[in-house]
Amino acid sequence: MEAFTVEGKVREERGKNAARRVRLAGMVPAVLYGGRKNAISLTVNAKQVSRILRSESGHNTIFTVQVAGGGEERAMVKDWQVDPVSGALLHVDLMRIAMDVRMRVRVPVHTFGEPEGVKLQGGIFEMVTREVEVECLPGDIPEEFKVDISGLTIGKQLRAADLPIDPQKVKLLTDPQRVLAHVVTLKAEAEPAAEAAVTAEAAPAEPEVIKKGKKEEEGEAEAGAEAAAPKAEKAEKEKKK
Repeated sequence: MEAFTVEGKVREERGKNAARRVRLAGMVPAVLYGGRKNAISLTVNAKQVSRILRSESGHNTIFTVQVAGGGEERAMVKDWQVDPVSGALLHVDLMRIAMDVRMRVRVPVHTFGEPEGVKLQGGIFEMVTREVEVECLPGDIPEEFKVDISGLTIGKQLRAADLPIDPQKVKLLTDPQRVLAHVVTLKAEAEPAAEAAVTAEAAPAEPEVIKKGKKEEEGEAEAGAEAAAPKAEKAEKEKKK
């Protein structure tokens, strides 16, 4: 593993203007704390910290902090802030590390290979959890866990218990049954015809309109004429009188 060193010096000034001047000089405000010692406000080399964060072990990297006039400290990056637009470092929290004291860290999980469930069964591979928490000595912190998922079929899962962990050095704190990745089936789209049938069944029935036939219309006309005939005869008799 590559050895990293971060140069720093005790920070005397405070405030936004002082922090802006520090950043313009290629440094970044930082705090070094932990290890039963007082916290120290520092300015550290921004490029050196960025290089550590981009390394394979990332924020789990153990490095040396060289404080001008204050000796050396072993530390890790505990937290950091970046500008949302430029991505430049704004502030860094550094934690002192005792090499003989076990600590908790989160380690990334990376997979390789093409699952059988994707290649042969037409499924989709999904990564559910990308890191796990472990406990170990600082010198035993894994950079990552790499897992071959070529044999993963539909319905099968990669769980935390399946990771290649040396139990003599590293203790898994994440639930061993936690699903890290799996292969799932594609959700079948509903058939258009089936959807149309369902829509038709769900639609309210319209009232049936019955048209009168020609014969019915003629029958009604004749009935009306017969009813009018007696009235006409009565009117004619009265007229003759």
